[in-house]
Amino acid sequence: MIACAALLFLSFGWHSKKLPDARTIIERSVQANEKDWDSYPNYEFDETDYFPGGHTRTYHVTMILGSPYERLIAVDGRPLSSQAETAEQHKMQTAIAARRDETAGERAKRISTYERIRSRDHLLLNQLTVAFDFKLIGEEKLGPYKVFVLKAKLRPGYNPPNRDAEVLTGMGGELWIDEQTFQWVKVEAHVIQPVTIEGFLARVEPGTRFELEKMPAGNGIWVRQHFSMHSRAKILFLFSHDGQEEESYSNYHLQNSDPGAH
Repeated sequence: MIACAALLFLSFGWHSKKLPDARTIIERSVQANEKDWDSYPNYEFDETDYFPGGHTRTYHVTMILGSPYERLIAVDGRPLSSQAETAEQHKMQTAIAARRDETAGERAKRISTYERIRSRDHLLLNQLTVAFDFKLIGEEKLGPYKVFVLKAKLRPGYNPPNRDAEVLTGMGGELWIDEQTFQWVKVEAHVIQPVTIEGFLARVEPGTRFELEKMPAGNGIWVRQHFSMHSRAKILFLFSHDGQEEESYSNYHLQNSDPGAH
């Protein structure tokens, strides 16, 4: 019976499907991420920041004359009172007027600051695929998505392009990539060995980790859904410092017009 079953198995081709190699998966995921990144400034959305003690503050984020503006809309999950909402609307209108009155140099400086932060974050995400070798370890279900699971290990000889990327030299991580779209559903990275940051009297310690989750926003674009980071460092190589950051994002939609352009 066992022999017959084996013959049937072979003759009907009942074998597991061949998975793409890790390099192909990563290359296609980079292409998807680049498209997403270019589209981000076209969206407005809500961002919730989390603080110790379970407190939260939620902002509506809108692009105004070249950089984002965050308008407070809720505290601890509760919408603002009508009086507070009026005050926030007034603050936004004041900010719009100030941006309209900027000199060309002032506007360029403001936009440059935003683009510099955006470029730094983009570089770190892209460096994940440069700094690490990836191994496909299998498939699984993550929420509604069937995903490839890849483990990341620092690539021998990796040379970080700048100070911000130096932390990657002590990290490892995992990626969960949607099998249909090759989008990053989830990324986790963690420090596994101490990293001294050149030019600073500081060292990033094991226990530092970050997690990024994404979700579809329509038209093939995926956007941030959740980000968290726990950092451990030694300042002056003596004093320990722990930091925690967590944000979630929702209510994405394409921004039809710039409030500052009217």
